[in-house]
Amino acid sequence: MGTATKYVSKKPDENGFIHWSEEENRVWHDLVTRQLSVIEGRACEEYINGLRLLDLPRDRVPQLEEINCVLRKTTGWECVEVPALIDFDRFFSLLAAKRFPVATFLRRREEFDYLQEPDFFHEVFGHCAMLTNPAFAEFTHIYGRLGYEASKEDRVYLARLYWFTVEFGLLRHNGGIRIYGGGILSSPGETEYAVTSDKPEYREFDSVDIMRTPYRIDIMQPIYFVIDGIGQLYELARQDIMGMVQQAKSLGLHAPVFPPKNNKETTGDYV
Repeated sequence: MGTATKYVSKKPDENGFIHWSEEENRVWHDLVTRQLSVIEGRACEEYINGLRLLDLPRDRVPQLEEINCVLRKTTGWECVEVPALIDFDRFFSLLAAKRFPVATFLRRREEFDYLQEPDFFHEVFGHCAMLTNPAFAEFTHIYGRLGYEASKEDRVYLARLYWFTVEFGLLRHNGGIRIYGGGILSSPGETEYAVTSDKPEYREFDSVDIMRTPYRIDIMQPIYFVIDGIGQLYELARQDIMGMVQQAKSLGLHAPVFPPKNNKETTGDYV
């Protein structure tokens, strides 16, 4: 979701096959190999189980149909190819239909460590494993349905809920912290930072508090919200989320705990 990118998604051929270059295959290999070593002992069990089911190739970029075969069998979801950036209407309508949007471009090697746009590696390696989990998949589905029907103003509050769960969510595990958010799991720096750094603040999961908490997309997150287990998201999906949106709106936003980018709060880099 956004308005500008220098990347262009690849179009599949008449058979649905995306032709990746040899360099893109090498970039994929290097990204996956590095991240697999980083997430060890840090990713949640649900993610690791999903990654095992997906059995992603390391020597080449996978095709979406390979991933979809697994998702259909486990939760009824599919990935669908989209342009590099899509608007909220398209985003929510896809999630409501159990279709996860995947931009079919891969970062260039010069942006190997950080890319602001969600590329194929982020979407597939970061998110698709969790979509094999029924509780997580149902939460994402309900979220999409609510977002599709919501007003433009309410969608901004829902975006914060997505950010602090699907993208940057943590959960408790045996007295420690594990990661389930795809934005963390596709980033080597944030994977280590989220679990081992003494800088971030870990807050109890509270949906209204989350919706009132601004974030920036281009920094290590100063705040994480921690759930007790993935089942907590499933329970949330059965509650009055839109009522929580109205409550958050009435209470107002918390003050940001970070400086605005370029000292301008209107850059669009935090919500």
